[in-house]
Amino acid sequence: MTTETHDIVDTAVAAGSFTTLVAAVTAAGLVDTLKGAGPFTVFAPTDEAFAALPAGTVEDLVKPENKDKLTAILTLHVLSGAVHAADIAGKTLSPASVNGETLDVDGTDGVTVNGAKVVTADIACTNGVIHVIDTVLLPKG
Repeated sequence: MTTETHDIVDTAVAAGSFTTLVAAVTAAGLVDTLKGAGPFTVFAPTDEAFAALPAGTVEDLVKPENKDKLTAILTLHVLSGAVHAADIAGKTLSPASVNGETLDVDGTDGVTVNGAKVVTADIACTNGVIHVIDTVLLPKG
């Protein structure tokens, strides 16, 4: 029996600890995508994770002229399909993110994604699952 009632975007808004992520998703024009059918797996950085970026980074990224760069960063945090913590426990995986870049997911000691620690796993949504991470993932390129 599932009890989730909100999609990924509405769940993030309701949580209250993802205001920067929600603002970035809005600036990048990805709201409709992440409200879509999915399923998606989102590695959601907290506001504190965004605050840890160098001063001015977020303000610069949400400018219209940087939409492509912002979109590349945000889509690095999304997998197609719903992946739960139990699916990766004890494993190391290299799934492709929605932006096409491979992620290094390590479930052998807790769960990390490209070195970011999953601090809360398996937040169920109507169109996927959110895993809260403590660091913003940045593209390798």
